[in-house]
Amino acid sequence: MGLLTAVKGGLRRALMARSSGIDLSRLDKVPQRLSWPLTRDVMAPSARLSAERDKAPVHKLTTFLGMDVWLVTGDAEAREVLGATTGYSTDIRPYFGRAGDEGGDFGGLGFTDPPDHTRLRKFLTPEFTMRRLARLAPLVEDTVERQLDEVEAGVGADGIVDLVPTFAFPVPFLVICDLLGVPNERRERFSQLATARFDVTKGGQGVVGAIGGSREFLLGEAARQRQDPGPGLIGQIIREHGDEISDFDLGGLADGVFTGGLETSASMLALGTAMLADDRETWHRVAREPEVVAPVVEELLRLLSVVQVAFPRFPQDDVVVGGVPISKGSVVLASLPAANRDPRSTAGDRIDLERAGSSHLAFGYGFHRCVGAELARMELRAAFPRLAARFPDLRPAVPIADLEYRAQSIVYGVEAVPVRIG
Repeated sequence: MGLLTAVKGGLRRALMARSSGIDLSRLDKVPQRLSWPLTRDVMAPSARLSAERDKAPVHKLTTFLGMDVWLVTGDAEAREVLGATTGYSTDIRPYFGRAGDEGGDFGGLGFTDPPDHTRLRKFLTPEFTMRRLARLAPLVEDTVERQLDEVEAGVGADGIVDLVPTFAFPVPFLVICDLLGVPNERRERFSQLATARFDVTKGGQGVVGAIGGSREFLLGEAARQRQDPGPGLIGQIIREHGDEISDFDLGGLADGVFTGGLETSASMLALGTAMLADDRETWHRVAREPEVVAPVVEELLRLLSVVQVAFPRFPQDDVVVGGVPISKGSVVLASLPAANRDPRSTAGDRIDLERAGSSHLAFGYGFHRCVGAELARMELRAAFPRLAARFPDLRPAVPIADLEYRAQSIVYGVEAVPVRIG
């Protein structure tokens, strides 16, 4: 028994040593002391998280697997961390042991540092300029109208229809498929790969498997389009840059567009509709007044902050954040919902159309800010007013507090939004 224990301990130490002492891919559960900031009070940050922000916007959350974990909840302090151009890394691969080394599953922009980040982002940025996105506007509008028909057709005998499968998910999914150039016959498989990668209930094992699945799909799509470039983003990058980018890097970029542009927009459409439909005055204003749509969307982005935690930052040296010293070897997590409702610098928990603007942190901040932010805005600005105009009497079929929210997900969302369209 003693020998077996010693052998197991030696193997475990060897595994941990090869990945900076930590292998999150072997973790089957994230402990509550680490995951509690992901819980919410319906759509708002939990009372506990808000209280921690107001008391200490930078504080040590816990020590996990020997690493100090710091939580940043204030708006100014989050910008200080996320806006830093040096001193931090976002490369999480050393903490995922063999999965990070062999699978290469954690590439793309979010987990890549300069100069690789700079090199890769230059391939994507031109595809998301307002000029190039303008060509997608008719597609977005047509997709929204088509799905509104699906909403009406989906009403059951009880007068209720679920907006998630009929509207909130299909709109960004169909747009992202067209954007990437994924052919129709491959879209069903593609749609199965979205949500699991953000769910931390199964720990690192679940995340690794989910990320690997979507990346494998898009690596295959990049290789296929290398021979026959399609009309979408993947084919466009191949035509313009050819041998400058490998299939691996192209698949990683496509995967980042997929995950960043699908689940987040779907959650915004689902949660945003529930929030708006529960606020009858704003719901009717969105339908009647085109000029109010843009500020309403910005306030929904700020208040909902569906991306709950920015990409983790790993200090490369000792740093000071908000006057608090943090040691090299720690990890710093910025809570976007808490920061976006910080009463010191925002309108807090209320919709304020007079102060609404795009300076919130819903899309992140600094050089890791979401490259697809303007596409998301385009979808939301097209969807909400058309939905409200088509169904002015639409109301939640159950109290929004009773919806089935995702308990522990990095991208906050809801499983179903049953409504009565009147």
